Amino acid sequence: MSGFAVKGWCPDAWRPMRSGDGLLVRVKPRLGRLTRAQVLGLCDAAITHGSGQIDVTRRANLQIRGVDEGGWPGLLERLIALGLVDADAARETRRNILIAPDWREGDDSHRIASALAGRLGEFPALPGKVGFVVDAGLVRRLADEPGDFRIERGADGGLILRAEGHAEGCALAPGGEVDALIALARWFVESGGAAAGRMGRHRAALPPQLAATVPPAPSVGAIMPGPIEMGAAYGVPFGRIHGEVLAHAVEASGATAMRVTPWRVIAFEGAEFGEGAEFGEVAGLISDPADPLLRADACPGAPDCPQASVETRALARQLAPHVAGHLHVSGCDKHCARSRTADVEVTGREGMYHLAGKTIAARPTDQPARDRAAILAYFGAD
Repeated sequence: MSGFAVKGWCPDAWRPMRSGDGLLVRVKPRLGRLTRAQVLGLCDAAITHGSGQIDVTRRANLQIRGVDEGGWPGLLERLIALGLVDADAARETRRNILIAPDWREGDDSHRIASALAGRLGEFPALPGKVGFVVDAGLVRRLADEPGDFRIERGADGGLILRAEGHAEGCALAPGGEVDALIALARWFVESGGAAAGRMGRHRAALPPQLAATVPPAPSVGAIMPGPIEMGAAYGVPFGRIHGEVLAHAVEASGATAMRVTPWRVIAFEGAEFGEGAEFGEVAGLISDPADPLLRADACPGAPDCPQASVETRALARQLAPHVAGHLHVSGCDKHCARSRTADVEVTGREGMYHLAGKTIAARPTDQPARDRAAILAYFGAD
């Protein structure tokens, strides 16, 4: 096992990435859904072969942390047996599909994402970070989530194929959605898109047959904690949960399955909390949609990430109740936890904290470097 420090690609179960707390093994649940047995099996595997810590990512994936090189083969074998990882490494690498988490069996999102997963072998070789978004419900959920090639609901009520970086998409014929997506991916490669790395950075004009003329439908945004049609949704603070806590949550809620969302929220299908109770608190998870931690992003920070020079998440917990709007605490300048500018951004550099963001009046270069105590005092959180 070598090469885990390679950057510019996304880790998966076959290609773990080395982090400060060991190997990071990414699991991509099919359709963003795990059965009850798969959740419990994943939790046990994370405890047995890793530190027990599990991350919920912005691509609605799960990451098992703290895996050592000797334990990785056994973990991989178990994940394959659970049906969470493809036995073919090449197919697993291609499964970069983000689907709207409120899909129903047989609806457009379910139908298209299932067909796409079965035809990934027809796509050309794409850069490692390129991803697909299937957001074909009656309303859009994933407008703010990054993706290179998107099948989504159009403003006219039909489905469109939209390339990242383009405000409009081309209308799709029912049943031909994946064919059009494959054609767009092939054009991307043939027109030099691999050199750009991502569709949003590719400047070539779209081909006539994929001309973008239909705007997407309005977006209703994220699922928040609370009762939902399929059961109940809960926030995961900073997207990290221990396997014991997650297993207990599944058992306590009576869930039959779990869906992973890109908002660090998990949804329990069929959740029941006792006679006459439709929703209840679950230890270790966020049940209040007004909880300030839902407005806070923070990367693992030091010491978990070798590129971070500061601690992040404990600081974010202290700051979140004192910050209006969205807070982002990053251990370094990569800002991995959030791609868009937050209202308040706290970035670690050489062991100190630097302030920026939409609501910070001075330019980042005008802001002095502060230690932890000074940052807390600045927001009245000391």
